[in-house]
Amino acid sequence: MIYLIIALVLLALVIIALNIKIVPQSKAYVIERLGAYQATWQTGLHVKVPIFERVAKIVSLKEQVVDFKPQPVITKDNVTMQIDTVVFYQITDPKLYTYGVEHPLSAIENLTATTLRNIIGELELDHTLTSRDTINAKIRGILDEATDPWGIKVNRVELKNILPPREIQDAMEKQMKAERERREAILRAEGDKESKILVAQGQKEAKILAAQADKEAAILQADAVREQKIREADGEAQAILAIQKAEAEGIRLINEANPGKEVIALRSLTSLEKVADGQSTKIIIPSEIQSIAGLATSFSELISK
Repeated sequence: MIYLIIALVLLALVIIALNIKIVPQSKAYVIERLGAYQATWQTGLHVKVPIFERVAKIVSLKEQVVDFKPQPVITKDNVTMQIDTVVFYQITDPKLYTYGVEHPLSAIENLTATTLRNIIGELELDHTLTSRDTINAKIRGILDEATDPWGIKVNRVELKNILPPREIQDAMEKQMKAERERREAILRAEGDKESKILVAQGQKEAKILAAQADKEAAILQADAVREQKIREADGEAQAILAIQKAEAEGIRLINEANPGKEVIALRSLTSLEKVADGQSTKIIIPSEIQSIAGLATSFSELISK
């Protein structure tokens, strides 16, 4: 009897342990009771009723990525291309995700393919190749609205590859090569033009600077000559002024000494001597100076006696 009780207790503990569930982070458990939806367990410790309740589905709440295989689409100008898409989605309602649609990923793939065909069918090839952002936004909006009843939120849709037919790719490559060559020729011509303009501007500025330098040098030279002449003129003026002052001083001293006729006669003879030292071939001596000369001779004879 004791062993039976122990066995029953152990069996009860095992049953309880098996029905204790710990829901990890970013997970959700959908619980059914007798085949009907009962609850959605979030992160934490939970205990289910044995036999009557079961975990119908374990749902990941993380953002998930699914890469769909390339889909054939036809553009407005009848070009068939292969386009594969990448869809980023997240489950927001585990109950709707569990009971909303059978095989949700397959439903999203088919919906993405039909939506992509509808959008590309309204665009031409060139517009399709240059409007990825617009196409992505349109597909995401349509998918997000369509998947709301399934408890799924589409966060982003990206066109992974757009593969036109091989002959179209060859034509595009030739067109791109011609465009690159045209741009290269334009850039080379613009470079030559700018180079010539810069050279001409440099020569012009060099000539202007040379002319300005010559002008400044001429002005400086003229200023130097003018200053030299001013200094020479000042020197001559000062020399003349000094001579005039000296002569004035000599006259003043003579006047103060009250000279006689004999002194005046001697001064006249000194002046006559200076005149005689010149280059003149004829000297006319006034009668007054001759008489003064005679007086000077007499004066010198008296001194000698």
